[in-house]
Formats: sequence, structure tokens, C-alpha cells
Amino acid sequence: MTLSQRLKPLRVRLLLLLSVVGPGIITANVDNDAGGITTYSVAGAHYGYSLLWMMPLVALALIIVQEMSARLGVVTGKGLADLIRERLGVRLTALIIGIFLFANLANTVSEFAGVAASMEIFGVSKYLSVPIAAVVVWLLIVKANYKWVERVFLAASAVFLAYIISGVMARPPWAEVARAFVTPSFRFDPGYVTIFVTIIGTTIAPWMQFYQQSSVVDKGLKITDFAYERIDVVVGSLFAVVVASFIMIACAATLHVNGVRIESAKDAALALRPLAGPYASILFGIGLLNASVFSAAILPLSTAYVVCEAFGWEAGVDHGWREAPIFFSVYTALIVLGAAVILLPIESLVKTMMASQTLNGVLLPVILIVMLQLINNRRLMGRFVNGRVFNALAWAMVAVLVLLTLILIVVTVFPGLLGS
Repeated sequence: MTLSQRLKPLRVRLLLLLSVVGPGIITANVDNDAGGITTYSVAGAHYGYSLLWMMPLVALALIIVQEMSARLGVVTGKGLADLIRERLGVRLTALIIGIFLFANLANTVSEFAGVAASMEIFGVSKYLSVPIAAVVVWLLIVKANYKWVERVFLAASAVFLAYIISGVMARPPWAEVARAFVTPSFRFDPGYVTIFVTIIGTTIAPWMQFYQQSSVVDKGLKITDFAYERIDVVVGSLFAVVVASFIMIACAATLHVNGVRIESAKDAALALRPLAGPYASILFGIGLLNASVFSAAILPLSTAYVVCEAFGWEAGVDHGWREAPIFFSVYTALIVLGAAVILLPIESLVKTMMASQTLNGVLLPVILIVMLQLINNRRLMGRFVNGRVFNALAWAMVAVLVLLTLILIVVTVFPGLLGS
């Protein structure tokens, strides 16, 4: 047997993997959006390396959640909202959609805030950058087919390497960074608990499960593709958490050690300039722009999927406007509203951006409990239900998230109760 013949099966498997990848990588990386970058920047600037220990655990949790989402889509051929409507009733579906619409509108506003902030770093007014970004993302989804949309999103995912480069350019003390990853710490003051829950909420956001499952269905992936889609999920999740960690490292190594307080990712990019050099600042700004535009396309898209699946209306990027009028109308409305809010004469939307991420952390346990009910339904999933170990990990994760949410409520309502 020749070398070419021996390599042929490997080439076939690689081509199959490349044909499947997309939903996992795109979904995980789009969550490093404007709100996420702001959260990681504030975490690094205000708390140094002390929160890095949670990132490996967040990566594991993200892989578990996204794997279940992909498996539900591949096995059933239906989106999450569709399954919720069929299995859990109209009332619960309506409740989830209402919460989801509110959270995603706030998130979409934060993405256009990120567009405005990133371009202001380069001296471009929001009155020019935001309308252009809104038109670009609208045309991409409305006029292109799924394959083109996926290629653009995969290319956008690669731009997140800018944050890894920024982190390296900040020259952190790597030995201290390594210790922080393996040294757990926790404080009960409101600010620390809020940023702790917010990091989880922005890294494992509720919209991700809806979008990824719909994307898997839209792409037409089957059970035979699942092994490759699982690789897609793992690679995407790990890359997204590595990028998030480097944002925290860059801000901890420069802003925290110099006592610089920030409120947004824009503040972080500008503050990096004298501390880590102009190139680090430029890379940080480019990453923020890419993330904001990227997410401004995805978040309204995930909402359009959810609304249409929940009520049985046609949905999908490959459809035309006549075939799926409500799908594209919901998408368009969110783009218009999200961009319009940013063009209002409002001084700062940072609190709105952070609040939307915290809301994600509070809502996540609800979505995960619903997913676990679905994925453990043997009539629905057959032999693809969760195994005992996987189930134990998933339910433990839900329990931790519920506990953190309760702690967040306590320290927010009664800030002196648990001490400082």
C-alpha cells in the first residue's frame, strides 16, 4: 500500500470534519461580544488574576452545555424552541420567549454600543459607524445563503486571535498567571459576586443554546455527523475561553497593576496604549469592533429562530423573505431597534451592557433545566440520552449556577449581610 493510499482515509475524515465545522466554533466565539469583552476587561482591571481559576471550569461547563445543544439538534432535527413548544407546552414557551426577547434586545443594544465604542477609538463618530454596521449585518443575513454566512462568521472568529496577541504584548508574569489558574479564591462582596456570575452569564449565555441548535438544523447535520460536530463544539469552546482569559490577563497585567479603573472595553483599549504600547491598543480595538459586528448579526438571528420555531413559522437563512417573512421581520426589527437606541443622546450604556450579561447568568439555570428534561427523554433521544456521568456533571453545574444566583441576589439586596 502506497503512502497516498494510507493517507486517503485521513483526508476523507478531515474533509468530513471541515464540512461539518461551523455551528460550534461560531456559537462559542460570538459570545465574546461587546458585553463579554467589557466583562472580562473589568474583571482583569478590577480583580487582577484572581478570577482566572474559574476559566477552566467555565470551559468544561461550556463544552457540556454546547454538546447537549448540538446533540439535541442532530438527533431531533429541530430547534430548541420547537422542542420546548412540543414537549413542555405553550405557556412555558411564551414565558421563555418573553424573557429571551428582553435579554436579547438588551444584548443587541450592547453590540451596537460596542461598534460605536470601538470606532470612537479610531476617531469615527457613532452616527456613521452604527448605521453602516447595521446595514452590513442586515444585508449579510437577508441576502446571503447559509454557506456564505457561515464562511463570513468563521473568518470573523479568527480575528479573536488579536486578543491573544494583546495579552502576550502586555508581558504578564506568566508564573503568577499559571498559579492563578489553579488557585481558587472567592469573596462575598457585591462587586466580586456580580462579576463572577456575569462572567458565567456572558460565557455561557442562554441564547447560545437556541442559536447553535437552530444552526445545526439549518445546516442539515445528521446523526452520522455528530462525532465531527462534537469536535467542532470542543474546539470552539476552548478557543473562546482562551480568548476570554487573555483579555483578563491583558487588563490585569497593565491596568490592575497600575490601579487603573475602567467601565468599558473602550476604556481598556485606550488605557492599554501608554501601558502596553499602541499596537496592543489597536489590536484590542479591532477585536472589539469585530466582536461587536459579529454578535450584532448573530444575536438578532438567534432571536428570530426562537420566535419562529416556537410558533411553527418558517425560519432559516436559506429561505427568502417571501418564504419566511416573520423570520426576517423579527431580525430586521431587532437590528433597527438595537442601532436606534445607540444613536439616542445617551452618555453611557455600560451599565445596560453589564446588566444584560448578569441577566444571562440568572436565566441560564432555567434554560439548562429545560434542556436536561429534553435530553433525558428517551422517547425523544433514544440511545442518545445523557449518560450517568454526563448527567451528574450537568446537574451539578445547574446546582452551582442556582447557588451563585441566590448569592448574587442576597449580596445585591443585603450588601452588608455576608460581609465585605
